Amino acid sequence: MASVMVCGGGNAAQVVSCLFGARYKVTAISLYADEAERWDKAVKEAGGMTCNFQGTNKSVQSVPDLITKDPSAVKNCDVVLLTVPSSFHEEYFSKLEPYVQPGTVFAVMPARSGCDFLFKKVMGEKAEGLGLVAFETLPWACRFNVWGKTATVLGTKESIGAAVVPPVKQTKMDVILKLQGLLGVEPKIVECPNIMSISLGNPGQVIHPGVTYGRWHKWDGKPLEKKPLFYQGVDNETADVLTGISEDITKICQALKKLDPTYDTSQVKTIMEWYMASYSTSIADASNLKAAMNTNSAYEGLCHPMLEVEGPQGKSFVPDYKFRYLSEDVPTGLCFTRGVAELLGVKTPSIDKVLIWAQEKLDKEFLKDGKMQGANIEQTRAPQAFGVKNKDALCKFLKIKKEAACCGFC
Repeated sequence: MASVMVCGGGNAAQVVSCLFGARYKVTAISLYADEAERWDKAVKEAGGMTCNFQGTNKSVQSVPDLITKDPSAVKNCDVVLLTVPSSFHEEYFSKLEPYVQPGTVFAVMPARSGCDFLFKKVMGEKAEGLGLVAFETLPWACRFNVWGKTATVLGTKESIGAAVVPPVKQTKMDVILKLQGLLGVEPKIVECPNIMSISLGNPGQVIHPGVTYGRWHKWDGKPLEKKPLFYQGVDNETADVLTGISEDITKICQALKKLDPTYDTSQVKTIMEWYMASYSTSIADASNLKAAMNTNSAYEGLCHPMLEVEGPQGKSFVPDYKFRYLSEDVPTGLCFTRGVAELLGVKTPSIDKVLIWAQEKLDKEFLKDGKMQGANIEQTRAPQAFGVKNKDALCKFLKIKKEAACCGFC
């Protein structure tokens, strides 16, 4: 039986802990303040956790074997699932590193971009003996209802991409079968050829900053009476922004292919392709990107992250720019992709437009004078933040064959 450590205490961590706890040994760990203690208390009060599936009568009940904040518990686990926002990945990697045993598989869902750069930085020499699986997204859209006690799966994806770097003495298939066993029949894990495919194919870097920019870059500053819909509120202009970011990413993939024809980024999907691969049965109208997002039932009723303020007519709302849609998906998504593009000499007009606007809203400086050299670059996952500052260094990290990469390109 697999022994799984689930990292985090939010929506996904609670769903994963409940679902996996019904079939496997689960250790849930939260490093945040006294969250583990409160979670453990909540589970004991309720007599267990319950996860419901929206639109069905199906529910799962279980009790995690251990809920703790002690990172040494990882020594008894053979799989570690990180379900925390990407801004917390480094903290969990760092706290677990002294105790993790060779052969342990780290599955990061979602990995966002540049996860392999960060993993190797933190784990050092240990990285070679560990497994790393970078998932493109979470298996479900999900929410907890009563924190620590009940949660709901709003929609299950049909498939999710994952890039696998197996531990020594294990194959990629060994790792995939183990993780598919955890997830069950759905979603189906689709193997990606390399972690760069996950980094560039990261849908969060396209959707979250793109939709936020599209809705708010022309905002007049007046509070709104109600929260606007996020996915189902996408208009034509915003859909064009998302498509533009996706086209920039396609150009980066083409540049990598020029460096080495054997380097495979064929599974990096356009944003429309990703929606159809993930949610085709939940989408009522797939005629174009705007329609697909507006009619996706898995996202029904989800709104822009907003802050409540007192307006002339009483309670009203303004956008929360510090929410993870910008604070996470820009530094650990768009910044990585923009950094790779710069090293490859690829122009990214749509990414630049969104990134320049977003960094201002975050009070950060990532892109400066057209280069990833801003004062806060070390807070990102841009290759430049890890000392990868030219095309040759990028080729070396990606293990692109030297003889293929140096025909005038490196």
